[in-house]
Amino acid sequence: MPLEIKKVGVIGAGQMGNGIAHVCALAGYDVALNDADPDRIRSGLATINGNMAKQVAKGFVSETDRQEALARIVAADKTEDLGDCDLVIESATEREEVKRKIFSALCQVVKPEAILASNTSSISITRLAAATDRPERFIGIHFMNPVPLMELVELVRGIATDDETFEASKTFVTRLHKTYAVAEDFPAFIVNRILLPMINEAIYTLYEGVGSVDSIDRAMKLGANHPMGPLQLADFIGLDTCLAVMQVLHEGLADSKYRPCPLLVKYVEAGWLGRKTQRGFYDYRGEKPVPTR
Repeated sequence: MPLEIKKVGVIGAGQMGNGIAHVCALAGYDVALNDADPDRIRSGLATINGNMAKQVAKGFVSETDRQEALARIVAADKTEDLGDCDLVIESATEREEVKRKIFSALCQVVKPEAILASNTSSISITRLAAATDRPERFIGIHFMNPVPLMELVELVRGIATDDETFEASKTFVTRLHKTYAVAEDFPAFIVNRILLPMINEAIYTLYEGVGSVDSIDRAMKLGANHPMGPLQLADFIGLDTCLAVMQVLHEGLADSKYRPCPLLVKYVEAGWLGRKTQRGFYDYRGEKPVPTR
């Protein structure tokens, strides 16, 4: 019998993980939110509560829906607390060794029929699946940021992903009121294969002195009708994540056009990672963001 997904585990309570837990709970799934740092789980739950309150204020969901959704989410302080989940989505930092370690531990506690998924934005699903005891029940489910607002989800099959897992994942994404795009298991898939090189080129444009932060972002917003400038978007994504994706592209496709800009590397080395550290291509510590270059 096909596995019916009733309870979803989410590993990683940061921006992406709490967003995934948010939409799953609103769609009627029971959710267990896990993180290596218990304080991050509490913070993630508070963020979900606040974001749902904003949806209520805007009339997108009712107060009853919010209360019922919040009641469906539980804090899972230990990996063992995910044992009864039908689907577990990993949303940890974009480092392959971290993700492989998580999946290796997860396989010791989840039931044999459970589906394992990664929210990775660039890493090979086939390689991650190989670190588990169920490559046929492993798939990439890549949400866009911010999860509650963005409609698209990329579904990425590894070489061993079976049809049952693929169909169950499509049903799951549809129930979240999202639209899926099926991507082949190539570095960075579809969205980031196109988006991150554009951001990297914007950083090269800054690095080479073609324009300032303000002029580059203004040019793309007003000249290409982008809702957000590429450097502002990089700060929103996280410069460490941008660098990680570019490194995956550069190493995986062996093409110099994907070489990360040295300025991006420098910002990450300085710990200026964007909004989450209050400094990136903009300084967010004052009343309004100020360009740093």
